[in-house]
Parts: sequence; structure tokens; C-alpha cells
Amino acid sequence: MTGIKRTGNFMNLALKIARRYLFAKKSTNAINIITGIAVFGIAVGTAALVLVLSVFNGFEDLITNMYSAFNPDVKITPIEGKTFQVDSTKIKELYGIEGVMYVSQSLEEVAYFEYKDNQDIGIVKGVDDLYNKVSGIDSTVLEGSYKLREGNRNTAILGLGMRDKLGVNIDDQLATLSVYMPKRKRTSVFQQQFNKHFIYPAGTFVIQTEYNNQYVLTSLDFARRLLDYKNEVSALEIRLDKNYDEATTVKAIKTTMGESFAVKNRYQQQESFLKLMQMEKWLSFAIVGLMMLMISFNMIGALWMVVLEKKEDIAILKSMGATDRLVRRIFLGEGLLLSFLGICIGFLLALIIYGLQKNIGIVSVPGEFIIDAYPISIRIFDFTIVAITVSAIGWLASLAPALRAERVPAMIKEE
Repeated sequence: MTGIKRTGNFMNLALKIARRYLFAKKSTNAINIITGIAVFGIAVGTAALVLVLSVFNGFEDLITNMYSAFNPDVKITPIEGKTFQVDSTKIKELYGIEGVMYVSQSLEEVAYFEYKDNQDIGIVKGVDDLYNKVSGIDSTVLEGSYKLREGNRNTAILGLGMRDKLGVNIDDQLATLSVYMPKRKRTSVFQQQFNKHFIYPAGTFVIQTEYNNQYVLTSLDFARRLLDYKNEVSALEIRLDKNYDEATTVKAIKTTMGESFAVKNRYQQQESFLKLMQMEKWLSFAIVGLMMLMISFNMIGALWMVVLEKKEDIAILKSMGATDRLVRRIFLGEGLLLSFLGICIGFLLALIIYGLQKNIGIVSVPGEFIIDAYPISIRIFDFTIVAITVSAIGWLASLAPALRAERVPAMIKEE
């Protein structure tokens, strides 16, 4: 206990002296100016680190929300092959799992589309009546309406990119969209090689370029007829109840489906893309962190000048019994105090810019994009990692001046 108390007193004394050196009037005004520049540089660097992470968080949230309009909470696909047969018993078992709200069946395949004089290749995705409850696709309809059937007619909702490539006019109620699919059964050279069916464009959805440029949504029955299937599906798409633990529900779904199926949550469905975003995020953080190292040279200069100014005080302290360790900790403490002051100002500056960007949009996105200003989202973890990073840089910047102060002799010889 005595050793712990001595260590605590030792640290308190070092910080008290460091604080006095930091805020005391300097003999030379240049030291105050350099110290102020060092604190300002740390504050700007701290704000930059927070804002870099916040912008990437904003884009991550934006893209996740965009994908959520198309991707379900959980997607079940076969490990081998493209399709599988699903029976009502398996669906009932899934509904029996706590946390499962809706189970939708879907079937998708690459197809050839023709509208008047325009042709293109895309993906036809047949979905059942629960798909809009699983994905929220109906909220992304730009023109027309989300409907899979209209009376006896099969209808389709096209991605914005597919609509543009095919030149589809949603308002033209008479024009049809032809969908071609190679026949699954072997045919002779004299027979028609493709199944051809017609659908009527009913609407256009806008989600994300990857989906907009490829997908055409229609009913599950139409897709099965096109592919000559009866009960096959490509995937089961599930919406979860947020009041239940997602990990527990997903684990139960995996147990129910068995090892022949891949069960992926929303993150795993876009895992490679989100991992790339995370890599870019922390690479940008590292680049700004390296800039902070360059800014820290101002702090090194400020602390070095304080050491030179306080040589006599250091000599007196050593004559009174202060150890080299105490002297070193005094200047390390002063460096950390400088860093802490810069961190506080930087956090405040980052919060002000965050508020302006969130409410006014002071930095706009160039070109045509779905948003006008850069998205931004602050997370508590970002403040923690930035504070640790800046403090570590401050400690490193303080090390050389602290070691220099440690070498000051106990008595200064008069000439």
C-alpha cells in the first residue's frame, strides 16, 4: 500500500509541476506563440481524424440503408446449385423460430429483355407477395407503382438503369416487355431455343447502381413459368423482429435449414464491399494520423524551448532531491496536457462542423448523386480511438524534450 501511495504522489507532483509550467508566463513571448500553434495544430488534426471517420460512417450507413431496401435481414441459399425445392413444412418450421416475422420466396436468373427496338441482358427476379414486407422495396419506387400482377396481366418493376437502357415508358399501358430464357430441356436445331413470355412494365425502383442496372422484379409464378420450374426457389428471404436477439435467431435458422444451406445476415450479404469500405476508412485514418505526426514537431519545438527556459528550475529540483524519472515525467506530463487541451478543442471543433454539415450541408457532393451533401455520422467509439491516437502521438513528441530535461545537471556552474 505504501508503494502505491508513493507512486500516486509521485505522479500528482509531476502533473502539478507540468501544469504550472504550461500555464505560467514565459520569459519569451515566442514560446507562447509556438505553444499556441502546437495546440492549434493538435486541435485541427484531432477534428480531422474525427471527421474522416464520421464521413466514412455516414457513407456506410447510407449504403447499408440503400441495400436494406433490396436485401433482407437474413437470406438462405443452397450451398450447391442455384435452386432448391422448398415445402410448406420447412416454411412452418422457420415461422416457429422466435424472431422470424416474414419468410419470402424468390427465384432469379439471368435473362434477355426486349422492349420495342431495344434489347439488353439483365436479371429477372420473381418474388412472392411477402417480398415488399421483407425488403421494403415498395418504398423505393420512383415512378409507377409496386405491383406484381394487374388483373390477369403479369407486371414488372424495373431498376432505373434497366428502364433507361431499354427505353421503357411506364405510362405506355399497351407496350410489353419480352423476356427470353433458354429452355432447360434439350431441343433440336429446328425448334425454338428460348422460352418467351411477356410482361407489362408497372414501375421503376431506385436503390443502388448495382441493382438499378440489372434487376427486373416480377411475380414468382411468372419466373417459374419462364424457367420451367414448379416449386423451386433461389432463396428464402427473412425479415426479423428487432425485439429479439439477431444472433440467436440466425443460429436457430441455421439449425433448422441444416448444413446444405448458407444462411447470411445483412452484413454477410455485402461482406466484401463493407470490408473494403472499412479498409478505406482506416487507411484514411492512418494517413491523417501521419499528418498528425508532422504537426507534432511544433509541440516538440515548444517543449524543447520550455526545457531550455526551465534549466535552472530543473537544476534546483534535482538539488532538492528530484530524480531523473520525476523530471522526465514532468515534461511527458506537459506534453500530454498539451495534447489533452488540443483534443478537447478538436472535439469541440469537430462537433460544430458535424452540426453544420448535418443541418446545412456545408460540403456538397459533386456531380449527380442521390444526396446533395456528404453524409456524416458520429460514433462514441471514434472519439475514444482518436483520443488514444492523439495522446500516443503527444507522448512520442514529448519523449525527446523529456529525455533532454532529464540530462540537465543538478547544479549549474557559474562562469
